[in-house]
Amino acid sequence: MGLDLHGDPVALTAALVDIPSESRYEKRIADEIEAALYEQTTGFEVVRNGDAVLARTHLGRPSRVLLAGHIDTVPAADNLPSRLVDGVLHGCGTCDMKSGDAVFLHLVATVTEPAHDITLVMYDCEEIEASANGLGRIEREMPDWLEADVAILGEPSGGYIEAGCQGTLRVVVRATGTRAHSARSWLGDNAIHKLAAVLARLGQYRARLIDIDGCEYREGLSAVRIEGGIAGNVIPDAATVTVNFRFAPDRSVEQAYAHVCDAFDGLDVAIELADSAPGALPGLTQPAAAALVDAAGGQVRAKYGWTDVSRFAALGVPAVNFGPGDPNLAHRIDERVQTDQIYAITDVLRGYLAGPGSAAR
Repeated sequence: MGLDLHGDPVALTAALVDIPSESRYEKRIADEIEAALYEQTTGFEVVRNGDAVLARTHLGRPSRVLLAGHIDTVPAADNLPSRLVDGVLHGCGTCDMKSGDAVFLHLVATVTEPAHDITLVMYDCEEIEASANGLGRIEREMPDWLEADVAILGEPSGGYIEAGCQGTLRVVVRATGTRAHSARSWLGDNAIHKLAAVLARLGQYRARLIDIDGCEYREGLSAVRIEGGIAGNVIPDAATVTVNFRFAPDRSVEQAYAHVCDAFDGLDVAIELADSAPGALPGLTQPAAAALVDAAGGQVRAKYGWTDVSRFAALGVPAVNFGPGDPNLAHRIDERVQTDQIYAITDVLRGYLAGPGSAAR
């Protein structure tokens, strides 16, 4: 029997979890989602792109809401099949993010007169390198499918709307010196010692707090790796510390990089940008996003970390994370989700998608 989109969203979550879908092995789950959408929805255009499945309405509504969820998981860890115990569903992907997928699939099948046009994007390869991400492939190959007034990603958010996301960049701070025998250390110039000043600056750094659309973002500048040393009797002539800057989405990558360089101004080091990804502004003042906040009872907080909402922000689409599950439980052996959160998110989004006067599940 295939997936039942009209039934209990908790049972649908369990059915999705019981289909193994480690990244790059999503064909079976994509096949079943595609078949269910064709057979159990009305008024949706359904297309396939690799192992991503997309569907959308063309009802001429004044706004379009995009529901996006990744269908892959990290490798299972002897936590399949799913188990339902005392109102908690256990198993790989329950939290990240097949419960969110189940909510979206259930709603597109059961909200028959939506107040908004709806686009559904179930995509592959989110849990691995960004170059493989199915949402990125869709952006390149089918950009019109990502046009919307607001995008909702079903990532676990504990029942809160987690708006926008932080940006991130890593720099390599490089110190150089002169190699020498450690018995005659005064003849050398110790590169590792020069990093002491870098670490001191990091220890003294005070993170910025900023409120954007009612969400408080806290920045952080942290050493995440140190490398250096040649042998136990050699003064090293090179050493590096890798520094990660998690920055609020009101900064561009260029502004964030300039800020990091300023933090180490005057030190005898070179700074090299290793990688970066922009943040995403919450965009909660946009009408479609503001209506979602109202539907959720104003339960909003900033998103700490980077998610695919950044991709939508780059396209000019306000985006939020809103899904069942505690994000701290993602990827764990004991990954799990409370069933009452699945029902709660379903009810909130049903009211939002169907508009005033809509019935709960």
